[in-house]
Parts: sequence; structure tokens; C-alpha cells
Amino acid sequence: MPYTVSVIGTGYVGIVTGTCFAETGNDVTCVDIDPQKIKMLKQGKVPIYEPGLDLLLERNIREKRIHFTLELKDGVLDSDVIFLCLPTPPDEDGSADLGYVLSVAKDIGTILKEHPDSGYKVIVDKSTVPAGTSEKVEERIRSVAPEAKFDVVSNPEFLREGRAVEDSMRPERIVIGTSSGQAKKIMVDLYEPFVRSGNPIHVVSERSAEVAKYAANSYIAMRISYINEIANFCDVVDANVDEVRAIMGSDSRIGKRYLYPGVGYGGSCFPKDVRAILKTADEHGADLKILSAVVDVNREQPLIFVRKIAQHYGGEILGKLFAVWGLAFKANTDDVRESPAFGVIDPLLEAGAKIVAYDPEGIEGTRRRYGDRIEYGEGMYETISDADALLILTEWSEFRSPDFNRLKAGLKEPVIFDGRNLLHGADVVQLGFKYSSVGRPIDSE
Repeated sequence: MPYTVSVIGTGYVGIVTGTCFAETGNDVTCVDIDPQKIKMLKQGKVPIYEPGLDLLLERNIREKRIHFTLELKDGVLDSDVIFLCLPTPPDEDGSADLGYVLSVAKDIGTILKEHPDSGYKVIVDKSTVPAGTSEKVEERIRSVAPEAKFDVVSNPEFLREGRAVEDSMRPERIVIGTSSGQAKKIMVDLYEPFVRSGNPIHVVSERSAEVAKYAANSYIAMRISYINEIANFCDVVDANVDEVRAIMGSDSRIGKRYLYPGVGYGGSCFPKDVRAILKTADEHGADLKILSAVVDVNREQPLIFVRKIAQHYGGEILGKLFAVWGLAFKANTDDVRESPAFGVIDPLLEAGAKIVAYDPEGIEGTRRRYGDRIEYGEGMYETISDADALLILTEWSEFRSPDFNRLKAGLKEPVIFDGRNLLHGADVVQLGFKYSSVGRPIDSE
């Protein structure tokens, strides 16, 4: 049966969540405090880049299944299920800042107190939050509205930026953290249309659900850091990481995913979540040694790439002009938060190099960070004119098959540093380029 659903917060998770619940027939109200964002959404304009989301949003606006408002009360009173899709940014100590979540929880409590006949609500933590947050949310609401009828559920999202619509509509698994039979029934009913192919719904304790999200993201971050370390090792022993990872990935105990070396992981989830679980572990007297090493490896990875560039120029890169392809932390997103590309650009700028950069979607976010400290190209080939070398830092598909004749004609020297191993090194070298990648022995320097 369809439910009335509200989504508090129309950031990345919120707008994807709300749109996909509307797509399965539910009546969805999305709430945000940003008037400009709500205006855009009412017009069917998606404030983020996410493939397929714009079409889904337009259809559900047209069918009047999704609505947008600045009024929290409208979302709370009119809904059976209330999703909290609020930011949990890292504090200076690495812990997740629950200020937004708990502030909205208090506001919900006030609304429920003022409208005692509004009925039973399921209040869902969709944000990535530390163990024990569901209890804090419940306590905050009950401190204002002790008689209110509600349960708090932990329902972490497992969305991959660039594939979020697919992950929402056909999830590998759903995690529902609750000890309430009533909340369990509603949540299972709500998600049933998404798992008709038989993928599991895990109903667990609230704390297990909260830990599961951090554990999953931290494990993926660990795999990325591990293959990056192996790639660096391959560099020093003259092995080929592509051959190594193919052998590793064919082992059913390991699998192929997230074994692609590069300049490190980034984005809004992995860096923040690894730091947050380490902080929670520290608060409880636990020592997560492997994850501590993951942070160190990821911090060092872009610097290793920079040292490779500097080595090519005999340690002197003052005044060099580098064309950069790729600014988003990964392909198919405009998200530049903690992008590994910045981990390369920053030390190059500090060493006196100049940067001209291009990304299909990430320029606006990059401009907010660097302003006019770097230049921006309108396309791939507009960046390379008289550049000393090309740096590939994001794995966009359009970078995989460049026009090498245009590259050779535009670059001051035919030099490519491939931080994502997109190109076939032997072919590039045969075309007359000096080429370096990550963990592969082809290097004509």
C-alpha cells in the first residue's frame, strides 16, 4: 500500500530518496530550509548531477506524487514515515556532527506536542550516524513531547554517487534497525516494491544498523587503500598492478570490485565515515589499527603521485603548467568534496606550478575552492595548449579515448601522468608520449 512520506533535507540522499519513493507510488513531501533549492525543485530542476534523476523527478512532479515545502510542520503532520536526510559533517576531531539531526528532532517533538492527535509516526534516521544516534533522536523528541506516538528507526543508505537511482530502485539489500514490530511492518511494506527480485531486507537492532553503514564504507575504503599500496609496491619491484589485481579479483574470496588503483578515495562518505568510526572507537576505548592505517595510506597516495611528477622534472616544477583532466572525486558526479584531485593540485600549487583544469561536471565546485588560483577550460582540449604535461585525475569515460594527435599538437611536451590508469600505456608510449601511471611498469621517462 502507498504511504505518505516526508523527507527532511533535500541534499544528495534526500532528493534521491524522495524521488524514488514517489516513483513507487507513495505521496512524498520534501522539506528544506533553502528557499532557492525548493524553488528549483518545484520547477523540476535537480540541484545535483546524478544520471537519470532529472527524468524521474519530472515524471513524479507531473503525476503530483512529490511536493516541496519550506514548512517542516507540513511534512511532519501529513506523513506516516519521516526520513531525516540531514548532513552529519565531521567535527574537527573527526566525529560526526549531529547538530542538524538533533535540532530537527527537537522541532519534530515541538510539532507533535502541539498536535497530539496527529497519529503514529515512524521517524527514520537515513543519515550516516554513529551507534546510539537513534536513542539520542528519540530522547530529544520525547524531551519535548513525552506522550507522542512514534518510533525511531535506523535505515542507512548505501548509494553510490553516479549510480544512486539504480541503487535506490534496485538495492542489493535494505537495512532496517528497529525493535518495534509496528515500525518494522511499515518499513518492510514501504520497501517491498524495491526488492521484488528477492534481495534481502535485514531487520536488526538500531545500533547494528548504524554500525553496518560505517563498517561497509570503511571496508571499501580499506580495499582501495590496499590496492593503492600494492600498486606502489609494483612500481618499486617492476610488476604490473593490472595483472596482479586481475589475479586477485578472480579469487571468489576476494572479488573484483574496488581493486582499481589511483590517487586515493574521496567524496562525501568514505573519508568522513572512516574518521567517524575511528573517533567512536576511540571514545569507547577500542583501537581500530587497520582503519588508522587506511587514513594514512589515503593521505599519502596523491603525494606519491606528485613526487612522481616532480621526479620527472628533476624536482623542479616551479612555473610548470599542468593540464588537469578530472576534478570530481569520481566519474558521473559533480561532487568535489575531498576529491583526490585536490590532493594533487594543492602541493603542485604550493611548489609554484600553474594549473588549467577541466571536468564535465565538477568545475563549479572547484571554482568555489580555488577561485582564480587556477584556470578552467571549457573542454578537454582547451586545457592543453602549451601545457608541460597532462594529468588525468578522474575516470570520466570521455578521457579514456582521447585524440592523441590533438594532445601532441597542443602540449608543449608529449607527457601524460595517468592517475587513474585509464590509458593503455604501451599504446601511448608507441605514439611517442612519455607516460606514467599507478603501479604499471610502462614508463618512458
